[in-house]
Amino acid sequence: MNRFAALLDRLGYEPRRNAKLRLLTDYFRHTPDPDRGYALAAMTGALMFKEAKPGLIRGLVEERTDPELFRMSYHYVGDLAETVALIWPAPGHDAAAKVDGTPTIGHNNPPPHVPTLTEVIETLATTSKSDLPARVAGWMDALDETGRWALIKLITRELRVGVSARLAKTAVAQLGQIEPDEVELVWHGLEAPYEDLFAWVEGRGPKPESGNPAPFRPSMLSHPLEDEDFAKLEASEFLAEWKWDGIRLQAASGHGSDGRPVRRIYSRTGEDVSRAFPDLVDALDFEGAIDGELLVVREGRVQSFNVLQQRLNRKAVTPKLIAEFPAHLRVYDILFEGEEDLRSLPFAERRRRLEALVARLDDPRIDLSPMVPFTTWEDLAAARADPASVGAGPDADAIEGCMVKRANSPYLPGRPKGYWYKWKRDPYLVDAVMMYGQRGHGKRSSFYSDYTFGVWRDGPGGEELVPVGKAYHGFTDEELVKLDRFVRNHTVKRFGPVREVEYGKDKGLVLEVAFEGLQRSTRHKSGVAMRFPRINRIRWDKPAAEADRIETLEKILERGEKEVHPLKEDQAERPGKKRKEA
Repeated sequence: MNRFAALLDRLGYEPRRNAKLRLLTDYFRHTPDPDRGYALAAMTGALMFKEAKPGLIRGLVEERTDPELFRMSYHYVGDLAETVALIWPAPGHDAAAKVDGTPTIGHNNPPPHVPTLTEVIETLATTSKSDLPARVAGWMDALDETGRWALIKLITRELRVGVSARLAKTAVAQLGQIEPDEVELVWHGLEAPYEDLFAWVEGRGPKPESGNPAPFRPSMLSHPLEDEDFAKLEASEFLAEWKWDGIRLQAASGHGSDGRPVRRIYSRTGEDVSRAFPDLVDALDFEGAIDGELLVVREGRVQSFNVLQQRLNRKAVTPKLIAEFPAHLRVYDILFEGEEDLRSLPFAERRRRLEALVARLDDPRIDLSPMVPFTTWEDLAAARADPASVGAGPDADAIEGCMVKRANSPYLPGRPKGYWYKWKRDPYLVDAVMMYGQRGHGKRSSFYSDYTFGVWRDGPGGEELVPVGKAYHGFTDEELVKLDRFVRNHTVKRFGPVREVEYGKDKGLVLEVAFEGLQRSTRHKSGVAMRFPRINRIRWDKPAAEADRIETLEKILERGEKEVHPLKEDQAERPGKKRKEA
């Protein structure tokens, strides 16, 4: 455990990608199995502990320390692992402490046993809820501050040391001088501690093969299309299709060793979600793997994302639910056809193969994502602004932009540069007033970086502000410093890590908030909830009295299925035009 803790500690202080890669590779090269495999699982998000939760850590530390002191420290530090690691009073913190004449654990009397990473992970996975607190407390006593910090990071699954799953897999690949994509291609289907994977990359064993007749293949992802990209890209080299407001899925089908069909549906990260969509599984009458978007289609029309949410995260899928919210797969790529791997083919060729497959299926639950014809970037910009005008018809409301794909692009795992781009439509914008600021976490723990904002409405005593959302990104580091200073200088009330700031008709800070959509919510006082809100601009120049009213959001909700995203007058529909003003 100490070696893993030291690795996390060094990674957290190392800003350079290549230096992080060297640290990871060195760790994997010199750490034995199964510790290194469990470390890889931790850094790729592959670990899940049913009973070990952040609440367990909070309960333990409040038993050992003054609960109020812990809460105050946590609010100030902003990171649970760091706070508990430092405040935990391990046995023997008083050097003179003795039990039956024997000195307790201390600097000159180390614990008889420090747990290994393997011991910790296997115990977390198998220990009952009632026995787990004592085991975790024992580890906390045995470890030093860095070890406790790493242990809590592991339990809460929030390492936050600047290492992506892709970087960790790249480090593994470097053990055998193979391409990282090769690791990606065999990754799904493997289980921690990945001893077969390490044996393969080190030349000690065969390449891992999945026995799954309908396996998941790593998804290809896109990059945002920015204004400055257009000058570097030739429109004639790309094809475009609509970007649907749904959930990315991969559908795979094959035959087991007994000859029976095996049909599975996976999320974009490889989680098997077949049980949630039995109506869609029935439609997979083919052999191969296809990539597409989960939607809900009623009477031939794609429904909004709010409607689609009725099918998500359901423990039970009833016939009534299926009838009211029928699942639909709108496909845009094919990875395998039978046993033939098509991923190395150009996108244009894969598209032709996909069209033929969908035609043979002839199932209303699976259809093609239409291509968007264009000759110039200006043509595509016009289509993006008004999908209905170029054939999207009643489905225009469910379109959130365009996917732009190089015609000769292979299907590669991860997010390769230069092949696929997403060009989302401009978001909704409203002017709201900051009402509360909250301390951030991690590197932002000393800043008030999470902001709750509201709009005006008519209340019993006249006009009042009502919260409509909370955002914690969209601003630069320089703007964060100014926003933090505003919160500190205009605080009127304090609630732990939260501060209420001055606001009213003649005082307050206006924030231009961008968001992707709205839905009604009984959990919010305003009755609405925003999708993906972020700070688009800080309106230091605008009086709070001129912020938007709740009626503005109500109109967006009412238009829902009838109107595409509205644009502000100063927003242009051609590429190369900056949406933000100086």
